[in-house]
Amino acid sequence: MKYTSKSMEAEIKQIMHDINLIKSEIHAIKENMPDKDMFLSIEESELLQESRINEKQSKLTSAKNLRKALGL
Repeated sequence: MKYTSKSMEAEIKQIMHDINLIKSEIHAIKENMPDKDMFLSIEESELLQESRINEKQSKLTSAKNLRKALGL
């Protein structure tokens, strides 16, 4: 296919338009993508569940009582 100056210019404009559209879509994806640190690992999830069980069974010690017990 032979390009004329005008057809090349039109194609470049279309390519630039497409690039800008892709950029805006990437920006929107980044804005709405959850932070990977929001998700717990399996180990963290298990520790959280264990902590909830201990809390329900009143097995937790407050930081204040812990400092007192440690003499801090």
